[in-house]
Amino acid sequence: MTRDAGTPMGPQFARLWAASTLSALGSGLATVAAPLFVASRTDDPLVVAAASAVAWLPWLLFALPGGVLVDRMDRRRLMILIDLVRVVALAVLATAIMTGTAGVALLYAVLFVVNTGEIVFRAASQAMLPTVVPRQRLERANGWLGGGTTLMNGMLAGPLGGFLFALSAGSPFLVNAVTYALSAVLVALVGGGFRATATDANADRTRSMRREIGEGLRWLAHQRLLRTMAVLIGLLNVTLTAALAVLVLLADERLGLGSVGYGLLFTCMATGGVLGALLGDRLIAWIGATWTIRIGLLIEAGLHLALAGSRSTIVVGAALFAFGVHSALWNIVANSLRQRLTPPALQGRVASTTLFVAAGGNCVGALLGGLLATRFGITAPYWVGLVVAIGVSAATWRVFDRTAVARAYADPPPAEQQSAPVA
Repeated sequence: MTRDAGTPMGPQFARLWAASTLSALGSGLATVAAPLFVASRTDDPLVVAAASAVAWLPWLLFALPGGVLVDRMDRRRLMILIDLVRVVALAVLATAIMTGTAGVALLYAVLFVVNTGEIVFRAASQAMLPTVVPRQRLERANGWLGGGTTLMNGMLAGPLGGFLFALSAGSPFLVNAVTYALSAVLVALVGGGFRATATDANADRTRSMRREIGEGLRWLAHQRLLRTMAVLIGLLNVTLTAALAVLVLLADERLGLGSVGYGLLFTCMATGGVLGALLGDRLIAWIGATWTIRIGLLIEAGLHLALAGSRSTIVVGAALFAFGVHSALWNIVANSLRQRLTPPALQGRVASTTLFVAAGGNCVGALLGGLLATRFGITAPYWVGLVVAIGVSAATWRVFDRTAVARAYADPPPAEQQSAPVA
């Protein structure tokens, strides 16, 4: 793997990064404020939990069609349109809350619209990146994007969202609308055209969405590295989400932590994520993408072992910090490999397919964690996670060998990897 530290990422990337980071802050504010608003209206656990379900449902419904839109349209214009739609939706919600006319149903509708837009916005942003920064700087660019999201969403949005909600129930959503408006302005300042190819415009009118989704799925299915990485992310998201779904109970029953201590566990993970994002390209260049992936699998197993077997807050906090570093590095490698290997005309569909698999893992994991803990005890999700992590490590260890990864980093990339399927 080569890295050219002297090549700048340029002002185009700076604008894209600022837009993504502002958008992440706004999304984080809404994520914190939504359950607070629902809880202020009802104490029914099912109604409160439904806010999370509404947030995840669009990922399952629209991730794959969203990828087709990203590959059909100018990605920059699509991102601007999405931001503007979300500004209107959130402004309506904030106004209704401030005037006392908002109900839970309106909140759910706005969350659905906002998260549907987030799917397409994220896929479009990832598809744009290889044309915004030099190929040899993809790791650094992905690290900065991930770091900005983690900092805003994982560390700042929580306390800021709670503070704003205490001032006024509508203010977090109003600030969220402002962040999306600023994001739209910044994306508009990223000059140039960002259609997949110049010839796609005419073909788009006669091709079916189902056929285009199938093209992306078939191409990904024939790429061993990317296919394996997508499946790994889906499986590991099942066990990770299952673990985090009952972490509040583990923190109380086994670690003796209150609400502040429980929150600090997530701070440990977010701190590791920011550090991993900032140093990610250097660490990956030092140990190589192959060992970044392999060591990451071992850290996944170690996290579940620590959560299952330790009653030490320090051990658990350290494990979550290490997992945060690993998660950032994995995202950098996974995104960079996909961007390097995927043809421009398929970037949106392949990115959205990966997001779809990851979201499916999250949904299954949220349900699985509660079921396992209820049936077999609070540590059961972590023991299951340990077994799964060890199993997938053994099954995929040889897939990410140095030769296969080196081919992905070849410049120019192998011709067979850059060939899109023929319709």
